[in-house]
Amino acid sequence: MTYCVGMMLDAGLVLMSDTRTNSGVDNISTFRKLFHWQVPGERVVALMTSGNLATTQAVVSKIEERFKLPDERHNCVMEAPTMFQMAGLVGKTLRETIAERDEDNGPQAAGQFGATLILAGQIKGQAPRLFLIYPEGNFIEATLDTPFFQIGETKYGRPIILRGYEKTMAFEDAVKLLMVSFDSTLKANLSVGMPLDLVVIGRDEYCIKHERRITATDPWYRVISASWSDSLKAALDGLPDFPFHAGQ
Repeated sequence: MTYCVGMMLDAGLVLMSDTRTNSGVDNISTFRKLFHWQVPGERVVALMTSGNLATTQAVVSKIEERFKLPDERHNCVMEAPTMFQMAGLVGKTLRETIAERDEDNGPQAAGQFGATLILAGQIKGQAPRLFLIYPEGNFIEATLDTPFFQIGETKYGRPIILRGYEKTMAFEDAVKLLMVSFDSTLKANLSVGMPLDLVVIGRDEYCIKHERRITATDPWYRVISASWSDSLKAALDGLPDFPFHAGQ
């Protein structure tokens, strides 16, 4: 399984993903699910992946090859004039990749190679944008009403973000909020695991502002995890007791 979150703020974009991939309890591996490309001063793009690992790796490889090989630059995602058109190209690449795998493996494989993506970034002269791309290749864009997207194992961490998110919050607070969301998910579901990858994109900076891999032994993570648990216990103790006596 997977847990990835992309969040829009007035200050820019914040993205975090786990790295666990498993095919059963006895076959657990670590693979990166957060990727980024940049043309400093002109554009910066990040992509997070959830779903079949072979499919997502193929999509990322195609994007990287078309970015690097001169004879394929007419298909280059990174040359799209807008983030909207870039989302369309990534969606098309995803749809074609899934179709290729379904065709190669026959009708019995239908649905086994699906994947979902989060695309985020900014092109010079345009606003930062965030997209959720479905296996069919279609996509939706984040708005003021839906300012963040999640893919993978979303249910445990979503209430945390809904309660704590503010579009005006600083990057420092946004990262803390995501860390608490991920910590809650990590404790509830073994299919999501450390380490975590973090990328911060500042508005109108057109480069990666901050990138970090957070491991289970990271001192900051350990403090956040322990403090959140203690705060929950303290909040529970501070709530009024349930009245068991009749008439109360």
